[in-house]
Amino acid sequence: MYKINRGNQLYIGKINTSDTEIRDLTKAWIAISIAFGIVLRPSIGLPFYQAFIISFITVGTGFLLHELGHKFVAQRYGCFAEFRSFDQMLFLAIIMSFFGFIFAAPGAVMISGPVGVIRNGKISVAGPIVNIILALVFLSMLFSFPTGILKIVAFYGFFINSWLALFNMIPVWNLDGSKVLKWNKKVYGIVIGAAIFLLFLQNFISL
Repeated sequence: MYKINRGNQLYIGKINTSDTEIRDLTKAWIAISIAFGIVLRPSIGLPFYQAFIISFITVGTGFLLHELGHKFVAQRYGCFAEFRSFDQMLFLAIIMSFFGFIFAAPGAVMISGPVGVIRNGKISVAGPIVNIILALVFLSMLFSFPTGILKIVAFYGFFINSWLALFNMIPVWNLDGSKVLKWNKKVYGIVIGAAIFLLFLQNFISL
């Protein structure tokens, strides 16, 4: 069993966190933003610092809120839940980005407490649902900003969050999809169907 280093506990309203979690979230957010910035830069034709900012807003926000979605639902069930980064995978993601592709496994929310199949399924589906909501938010931005840098942010925010939702719903290994499918096949079908539909919409959107 994974032993959780709980660090110095902090409270933000009713949300419990720690200096360790804040450090790991920050580290993972920056690392994946660097990796995706390196990959995106040639396709968007912008300097790296601008590609990094776009990745920080789109990939970073999608990743951060995905993990916090798991955390908040788990804490509502009375569990201890904190994100921990996988430092070797963060380093690997940056190295792989120089070759034009990324396998992103920046970390996971570690949970300790009374979690059965039903609760685990609900905790797991929270992350992809957050990404679907973010994808819809960025999609609405596309209609508000038809040109310029904000359109680029909206486009990649829509694409990346749609992709994150679908990827995490793949029912293999320790991904969210395997736990959601085990809990409720109908919910699994609705969420993965929504993610596929959003990715399909991208065929009608261009920069």
